[in-house]
Amino acid sequence: MICEKCGSETGTVKCVQCGEEILMLGPYCYHCGKELRAEGEPETDCADFENRILCSDGTCIGVINEKGICKVCGKPYTPDT
Repeated sequence: MICEKCGSETGTVKCVQCGEEILMLGPYCYHCGKELRAEGEPETDCADFENRILCSDGTCIGVINEKGICKVCGKPYTPDT
């Protein structure tokens, strides 16, 4: 499928929440907001707010994954020194 923004070829996925076939442009469905995940990947508990680590980039709203990388901007976590 062709990307609506840049015109390049991109993959599609069917959202499990709303059932829409959408372009894989990010980690969330742009119709309903449900997190998109790979087939067979377990659903994560997003309600664990107490243990999350926020991105160290002052302009990003992402959280750090288990590999130490921000889920939104992709930058590695740099703790305050």
